Amino acid sequence: MRIGIGNDHAAVDMKNEIVNYLQEKGYEVVNYGTNTYESCHYPEYGKKVGEAVATGEVDLGILICGTGVGISLAANKVKGVRAVVCSEPYSAKLSRQHNNTNVLAFGARVIGIEMAKMIIDEWLNAEFLGGRHQTRVDMIMAIEDERE
Repeated sequence: MRIGIGNDHAAVDMKNEIVNYLQEKGYEVVNYGTNTYESCHYPEYGKKVGEAVATGEVDLGILICGTGVGISLAANKVKGVRAVVCSEPYSAKLSRQHNNTNVLAFGARVIGIEMAKMIIDEWLNAEFLGGRHQTRVDMIMAIEDERE
């Protein structure tokens, strides 16, 4: 599985640790984020990862900024992306099971690295349940089509 990862200047260290963690678990990781601490604009990285997920360049995406909020908002503007911000594992798990999320976001200034790993593990190990949840995901995705 290929996972795209994106980050801004606030999350360089956490991104590097997450990349190593994912690679140790056997995932291929594609870095779309910055590698410097120089102030930058998180929407650029949310868009890059969102587009990579939407086009199938990667299977899933992980985004990290200070809070996870801004970068996820940018990703959610890309058609086909269902990004979620999570600060604990339970919501991450249910976001995959019920909402079929394809991008996970969290904040380097909100959670620590061990919590980030737990969130990622729950998210990656969860599977979309389909059924009544598919109807709801279809309804969410139809909202994008209304804007065209």
